[in-house]
Amino acid sequence: MSSTADTPHATDEKPVHRRRRVSFRLRTRRRRARWIRRALIAVLTLLLALCTAAVVAYQLTVIPAPHPEMVIQSTVFLDASGQYLGRRGPVDRQDVPLSQVPRKVQDAVIAAENRSFRTDSGVSPTAILRAAWSTLSGAERQGGSTITQQYVKNALLTPQQSLSRKAREALIAVKLDRTRSKDAILQGYLNTVYFGRGAAGIESAARNYFGIDAKDLDLSQGAALASIINLPSYYERVGADAKVTATLQKRWAWVLDGMRAAGTITARERASALFPAFRFYPPGGTDGQRQYLIDAAAAEAADRLGITQDQLARGGYTVRTTFDIEAQDDIAQQVDHAPAAAKGTRLHTAVVATVPGDGAIRVLYGGADYARQPFNDAVAGAVEAGSALAPLRATGPGAVAATSLVRTPTPTPLQLASAYATASAQGTYAKPYTVARITRGGRTLYTAHPETRALLPVPTARPAATGRTSYTGTAGSGATTTRTLWHTESDHRLCVTVALFAEHPAQGKRAATPAHLPDATAAKRFAAAAAKRVQEEVTGGERELRGWR
Repeated sequence: MSSTADTPHATDEKPVHRRRRVSFRLRTRRRRARWIRRALIAVLTLLLALCTAAVVAYQLTVIPAPHPEMVIQSTVFLDASGQYLGRRGPVDRQDVPLSQVPRKVQDAVIAAENRSFRTDSGVSPTAILRAAWSTLSGAERQGGSTITQQYVKNALLTPQQSLSRKAREALIAVKLDRTRSKDAILQGYLNTVYFGRGAAGIESAARNYFGIDAKDLDLSQGAALASIINLPSYYERVGADAKVTATLQKRWAWVLDGMRAAGTITARERASALFPAFRFYPPGGTDGQRQYLIDAAAAEAADRLGITQDQLARGGYTVRTTFDIEAQDDIAQQVDHAPAAAKGTRLHTAVVATVPGDGAIRVLYGGADYARQPFNDAVAGAVEAGSALAPLRATGPGAVAATSLVRTPTPTPLQLASAYATASAQGTYAKPYTVARITRGGRTLYTAHPETRALLPVPTARPAATGRTSYTGTAGSGATTTRTLWHTESDHRLCVTVALFAEHPAQGKRAATPAHLPDATAAKRFAAAAAKRVQEEVTGGERELRGWR
């Protein structure tokens, strides 16, 4: 009989299961996998949040209107043949459509500022990296901002430097690129970018550096202007400073090389390109003398348009005047040889040249220095007529009728010139005018038409004489005490009046008073020679001026 104490019971003891030990390497690998998964989830969450924020920010971004000063344009004044006289306005800028900027000039700006402009999305990360590398390596300086970003920064945003403003600039640039054509963006950029010499926009830059319109720029000139954009204040002295000129020439070559690499110019065009000549900077004294002309034309243009002169200056008009700037500059040089004034006196010279029977004023010389004397002697100078009208009374019915125009003993040179022009037109008076045409944005707003009236009955009036006549008049008590001297050369094409008078300048509370000419004989010789010179200068180039109206 077996003993129960020796018999094991299955229910009394359970089998032992030992837990397998995980290696440290495996635990580390698993822990790293969990970290990676969590990091990826965090990164993806962050990217999703950033993308969502970017989409929301893009949708909420509004393209702002250009700054008010970017809308203001200056008004430009041209002479009768289209030569640039000057401008009026707070900003030297005039908008031009992209169609008036030669394609090679557009390509030059792209080569200089943003070579991926035609294909980028408004921002270019590669351009930013390339600009940083060129700066660090000392290579040719390149901008990190695209043309679109530059336009946004210059025309639509403030110049404030901050990360938030930079981010907004990028958002606006992207939205602008998606909502407007590349040509529209490039046009806005070219009309607002600063070129130095006070010129904002390609049109003003072309005038300031080369004396021409943007539409007339050639490849070399366009590449030079494009090269100026990155350092306009430094390069504005090109042509006057040898170091500046040499530096710009290197960048100019770099721009042309970029155009050749992009295929926008041929190898032959690159090889034949010559560095252009620039207008001297700062401008000479004749530019200041031209302000007399601009004063007269601006007052008349504003009156013709029914606006104020301030509105005219800010309106972006182009005023084609009746003036012959070459003759105007020539008489300015002639006056330098006028007789010297006596000690303690000042000699004034006024010259008016007007077309008989028409009224167009070709020359209006009102003083030697506008900066020192803005008062225009030719238009507003009241001097003694003396015997200046005596020749008219003895010349014929047309001339006698012309004397009725001068109803004051102190006429202006312009009034006297109009009287003599009326005599040359056989009694037909033509109202003097300085503005031939006014345009804006390619649209003609005003065209001059002569305002004439016959001072003689029609049966008495005769065709204008073709011969030249000369008149001389003086005011004073004798040859040695002449206070005012006039000389007129006139025919059916042009009437030129030269007036000289002297004065004791105002001092303190004492007003200016008339003075005697120091040498009346020399004054007569000068006046006669100057009048003949102007008449020959203007009528000799009259064929070139026929298309002024």
